[in-house]
Amino acid sequence: MDEDNAMKSENLRYQLLAAQLEMAKSENRAVVLLISGQTASYMHPLLNMINHWLENRRTEVHALEYSSEDAKRPLLWRYWRRIPARGTIGVFVHGWYGDALFARVERRIGAGAFEDRLAMIRDFEAELAAENVALVKIWLDIDRKTQGQRLAAMQKDPNRAWQLEPSDWQRHLQHPLISALGKPLRKATGTDESPWHCIAGDDPQDLIHQLAMQLLDTATQPSVDPEAPRASCQLAPDARGAPSVRASHPEKNASDRPDKADYKQRLVEQQARLSHNSREAARRGIPVVLVFEGHDAAGKGGSIHRVTSALDARRYRVHSIAAPSDEELAHPWMWRFWRRLPMDGRFAIFDRSWYGRVLVERVEELSAPAQWRRAYGEIRHFEQHLLEHGAVLGKFFLSISKDEQLKRFEARANTPHKQHKLTEEDWRNRARWDDYEVAIDDMFAQTHRPHAPWSLIACDDKRKARLEVIERVNALLEHRLESEP
Repeated sequence: MDEDNAMKSENLRYQLLAAQLEMAKSENRAVVLLISGQTASYMHPLLNMINHWLENRRTEVHALEYSSEDAKRPLLWRYWRRIPARGTIGVFVHGWYGDALFARVERRIGAGAFEDRLAMIRDFEAELAAENVALVKIWLDIDRKTQGQRLAAMQKDPNRAWQLEPSDWQRHLQHPLISALGKPLRKATGTDESPWHCIAGDDPQDLIHQLAMQLLDTATQPSVDPEAPRASCQLAPDARGAPSVRASHPEKNASDRPDKADYKQRLVEQQARLSHNSREAARRGIPVVLVFEGHDAAGKGGSIHRVTSALDARRYRVHSIAAPSDEELAHPWMWRFWRRLPMDGRFAIFDRSWYGRVLVERVEELSAPAQWRRAYGEIRHFEQHLLEHGAVLGKFFLSISKDEQLKRFEARANTPHKQHKLTEEDWRNRARWDDYEVAIDDMFAQTHRPHAPWSLIACDDKRKARLEVIERVNALLEHRLESEP
């Protein structure tokens, strides 16, 4: 390297490091550097150099092999759980593009599925961009003749031959197809917020300069305002047949309410049925996700307890969702839910969930209108990922009348071992009852879908409500089990 290039490299390196440290100090955004493209295009030297230039404590490099653990969760799970926190940089080798590209090259998916994958990637990256995760996407190109020459030279060099993998020669044979598919891939997924940058050359030092300049430009751009309106904030048409807490208040008719003896007998029967169904779901490797939302004091905890009493404790986990931690606040808001998804054959039960953004965060103005409006579409995409992976998804909203809630609040206040359940927040939420009912009905209208419907459970009578919840869980499982003999 001549002196001018050496000075250019040092200057660029210090600028990039200074930008990274400033980003770490302000914690205003995260950066994802994704590098894909052809083999033998100096990808590994570039990764080593850029990792050496950056502050390692604020950088993570991910070159992921598809594992058995990954196969037991939705496709994007392994990437969501590794999205960097604000103030840090995550480097992905091929990443989610490699999954789509090489699956198509190897004919594991067809043309239609490939297009669906690219659409999924666009939605994923739009969600990241809205949450101040900036993407730098680099495509390393090389012509097939030069690629073959580099691979042959590496193979003859004892000091470099160990770097070759059998897949490198396979990718060489696939060069024309990778090149042909790479063009529509980049066209379909390149956006104003996350464009592709194609770079090529024979000098790794020149390539690192090109890569570093793109990374520096992104790291020094102003951060995105997450509260600014975006196209994704537009609401979808209201769902047909969506339930409504304002139109369907809890049933007052006591004629079909079970007495204590009847309740106990039916509960035992339903729990035995659930125990059988859950074991069969585990045997077939079917993941189950149950979401419980509802009015304060409606009985979410009691209903969840009746469900889990029938399950194998080794195969379920209850996630009680409260205010986000500092770590969770440093990531996109859906990050904490993606990382809690169950393995195939397991249950994940959410006592409050991702719907908090369009309920409590909306009503209490913890999220701006642009954020909770955008969340409806992100929730629909998230739940679609669960269903496409094969999960059983049950969504339950437990509703009580305003009078019944007051009775339960007063009972808790007067019962020593229940007083901890009643908080100032409960009373504050009650004071905004009408605002919550509007938000609940909007939630139903935007997220009640044929493949992911809401079950509105009237809970003025606890026994009847608990039986209805467990019966509906059984119905969901049996529908799935019967459809896949």
